[in-house]
Order: sequence, then C-alpha cells, then structure tokens
Amino acid sequence: MTEHSDALISRRVRRLETLLEERGIVAGVAVEEAIDAYLADSGPANGARVVARAWTDPAYRARLLADGTAAVAELGYAAGGVQKQRLRVVENTEHLHNVVVCTLCSCYPLRLLGPSPGWYRSEAYRSRVVREPRAVLAEFGLHLPESTAVTVWDSTSETRYMVLPRRPEGTEGLDEDALAGLVTRNALIGTAAL
Repeated sequence: MTEHSDALISRRVRRLETLLEERGIVAGVAVEEAIDAYLADSGPANGARVVARAWTDPAYRARLLADGTAAVAELGYAAGGVQKQRLRVVENTEHLHNVVVCTLCSCYPLRLLGPSPGWYRSEAYRSRVVREPRAVLAEFGLHLPESTAVTVWDSTSETRYMVLPRRPEGTEGLDEDALAGLVTRNALIGTAAL
C-alpha cells in the first residue's frame, strides 16, 4: 500500500470509531483497550517459540509441517486474527528457501509474528517478490546460492503462511529459550536467514 492509501484507511477507521462512540455503541477507551489486549498476546516471540520447539522436537516439527494450525494451538497460539485462519508452515532447507507475501493486501499470521512491517504491506514488496524474489531478497541482504530454489507463498484471508527457518549451525547445545532468541520476524517471513 502507498502511504496515501494507508492514510485513507486510517481516516476511515477513525471515522468508524467516532460514529460508534457518538451513537453510544462503544466507548473510545473500549476500542483502544480491545486493540491493546489483542496485540498484547501477539508478536514474533510467539512464532520464535514455535520454531524453537520444532527444532528441538522432531515429532512436533512433523505435526507443524502437516497441520500448522493444530500444532501452534498445542502451544496455546492461534494462527489468525479475529476470524479463524489456517496456518501452513513451510520449511527452509539447504536446497529450498521460502518467502511469504500477500499480493492482494497484507494477510499475515499476526498472532505469531506481531503487526506486519511496513515493507510487507507495501505495493513494491507485494508485486516484486513474486516476479523477482532473488532481487528482493538481495535487497534485504539475503544472497542465496543459485542452486537454492526459491518458492513464494501467497497468503490469503483463509490461509496464512509462516516459514520454518533452517536451524543455525553450532546451536545443538542450546535450549528452546535460547533458540527462540535467535529467531527474527524476517526469518519467519523468509526475507532473512539465521
């Protein structure tokens, strides 16, 4: 989205909030409290915990890749936002790198990754990563060998994607908390490697 359309959406949301307040349907403070409560349980630390569990528990990793929605629920997380969405987790390997986009808007597993970054919502990212993923990844500083295939996954309102990054070498002795501390939001989207 361009800054102009973001501003337009912000004005529309604020107008809707104002109408709800004026008609006594909801207090302005209630809207802010609801948003704060929703976001309090959302963030990339949640996705990082899921990844750390998958790195240390092969059975959990298999369940995560087979049914991401059910597997993250085992850890107390939801895949989607207000409405239920399916989560599909895609695994990076030595020969395959995955990257996530939502070409239509900015569908994103908010509960697992927190609010989406501005670049994820930008029209430039949304259109270019599909056409020239290697060039876009290079702009993020991620240079993959030519032998590594790149797959782009397009999120929708029904299905969200999260990348299971490759576990960094030399981390065999780390526990789940330490491993989770290595995982970044960009790695969960696929625009970074660990």
